[in-house]
Amino acid sequence: MRIIFFSKVFNNINFGVFKKTFFLASLSYFCFYFFKNYDQVFFKVDFAQNGYLLFLSFLFCILSNFFNALAWKNIVIWFGQNNLKSNVISFYLITNILKYVPGGFWHFFERFNFLKKISNPELAFYSTLIEPFFMLCASFFLASIGIFFSPFYIFLICPLIFLNRKLIYSVLISLESLKSKTISALKITKSLYKSKNRIQIISFFPTKAFLIEVLFVLTKFIGFFYCYYLINISKNVSNDIFYLLVIFCLSWAIGLITPTAPGGVGVFEGCFLFFVGDKFPQNIILVSLIYFRIISTCSDLFLSIPFLLKKPLDRI
Repeated sequence: MRIIFFSKVFNNINFGVFKKTFFLASLSYFCFYFFKNYDQVFFKVDFAQNGYLLFLSFLFCILSNFFNALAWKNIVIWFGQNNLKSNVISFYLITNILKYVPGGFWHFFERFNFLKKISNPELAFYSTLIEPFFMLCASFFLASIGIFFSPFYIFLICPLIFLNRKLIYSVLISLESLKSKTISALKITKSLYKSKNRIQIISFFPTKAFLIEVLFVLTKFIGFFYCYYLINISKNVSNDIFYLLVIFCLSWAIGLITPTAPGGVGVFEGCFLFFVGDKFPQNIILVSLIYFRIISTCSDLFLSIPFLLKKPLDRI
């Protein structure tokens, strides 16, 4: 009864307006700082000497995508689907570019249809639905090292409390309420309460899936840090790394839970600038974020080339 009550509360909240407003505010904040520091923004770098840093950033972004796909596979296994095809990871990677398509659910739609063919609709839906929550937990877990700066960062590990066999269903109910439009698009009518017998969680805590998600966020940050090091190469940046990691994880998590922003575009950058404040030169952070966004998107595009080629060829 308690779960049903919270489900009704979530359904009565208009999250759509809030997410759109937050997306526009974040994008405006980023644009404001860009034009404010326009005369100090320089994209010119010595590619002959330091171009390898961009290449390393690209490699780590690709590596992070592989970790993300591997984590998704282990989430599906945790939900009870052991007999998975070897192309689960490759399918995840090639559909990653769809997160940039307006609407924010096309990658979800493709992965649901893929899993439905090798499992049951309930497992396909909920194992795909819960994946962002895993990424959120991993991101907050890494951001909790900010406890060295403030004791309040310890509260960021709170989402991990729900990442177990007993409480995960309450998370699924909440996410189900937030994804009502996606559910209607997928034409899913069965209730979670009727689907529990078709989801056989194999362990109390999804250790493997969670640790791989941590590696995903960490390698994504390393990709960003190479961009930052490229722009700030003349200075000692070793003292900045932990603080930037905390800011990166918090900003990336907020971009993740704002589906109105395709791929977190604008929200991640705006939140990063807001959290950094005056602790770092705004022009260096701006250029680093822009380089990272371009490299990160290019890595998604590079891995999604087979999917982009397959769709037009299927029509021939």
